[in-house]
Amino acid sequence: MDSLSYEKFSDFSHDDDFFDSLKKDYAEFPQWLKKKATLGESAYVLYDNEHKIEGFMYLKENDEAEDIFPLLPHGKHLKIGTFKFESKGTLRGQRFLKKAFDHAISSKSDDIYVTVFEKHDHLIRLFQTYGFYKHGEKESPNGKEYVYARSMTEVNGDVLLDYPLVLPNKCRKFLLAIYPEFHTRLFPDSKLITESPDMLQDVSHANSIHKIYICGMRSVAGMKRGDLIVIYRTGDNKGPAYYRAVASSVCVVESVRHIDDFPDEESFVKYCSKFSVFSEEELRAYYSNRKFPYILRFTYNLALPKRPNRATLIDHVGLNGTRGFRWSHFELSGEQFQRILELGKIDESFIIH
Repeated sequence: MDSLSYEKFSDFSHDDDFFDSLKKDYAEFPQWLKKKATLGESAYVLYDNEHKIEGFMYLKENDEAEDIFPLLPHGKHLKIGTFKFESKGTLRGQRFLKKAFDHAISSKSDDIYVTVFEKHDHLIRLFQTYGFYKHGEKESPNGKEYVYARSMTEVNGDVLLDYPLVLPNKCRKFLLAIYPEFHTRLFPDSKLITESPDMLQDVSHANSIHKIYICGMRSVAGMKRGDLIVIYRTGDNKGPAYYRAVASSVCVVESVRHIDDFPDEESFVKYCSKFSVFSEEELRAYYSNRKFPYILRFTYNLALPKRPNRATLIDHVGLNGTRGFRWSHFELSGEQFQRILELGKIDESFIIH
């Protein structure tokens, strides 16, 4: 299984075959690598099972962006300075972009921008999916590059174009319970640990933007695109759920489908496999037995740095603590949702009111 790590330029091989195309496109690239190593800077590097590089992304905070036309609006810019990955039909592009968004939020950048040659149409499509628009151009000795930019403050009103921002005023909010064994697989940077995870350092292979969850709760069918979900990790049998069960993450609904919406098993497996924590064997079993007919697809927007436990959710949020009331899936009021965010110590930059 491949691994994504954040490491110094001096710690990875500049002679890896992966960099050949970048050296071809940019004559100064070898010198640039050496310069960054001398300065002690770091980048995201993706390795395969044989420790060969298959992905790379360098981010530059507080970039002046003076060599593009027209200039970006005044503000704090995060530049995706170098970005390349071997797709191989995986979610690698998503994983890198999630890191860029995490950096933009943590650095309180007003926008993200990248320069890309027209021939790299697969990269352009990836950027456009998540709200990047063609802003302008950049001329250099290597040729003309297009500039794609993404505002971190403007709202488009679409789940993907606004990712990872959360817009609580115009949608419903729900709590969705997930068992620990599935929660850890779905949300790698929301593991139950005593200290807040560093989202920028998370190296889990499962850290992707889109998630699919399959369940039997009929009430989820009423959710619509854009609705917000507070993920609730149920008790892990290592102590009372009153203290061990926690709210961990905030997600946004993309779609809800019923298993009967799929014409056959193959279409069901194809739809679910890319973003699901379930294996192909498990998916085929779910299709055959029909016990869990609801397929929920959502974006993973943020992990709560501090995770309110069940006791806190009852005592300080006002959730129903009555014996016999099942915390599987239910609607939250706007006040309850806002209180969970406050108790979760989320960065307010994620929330657009």
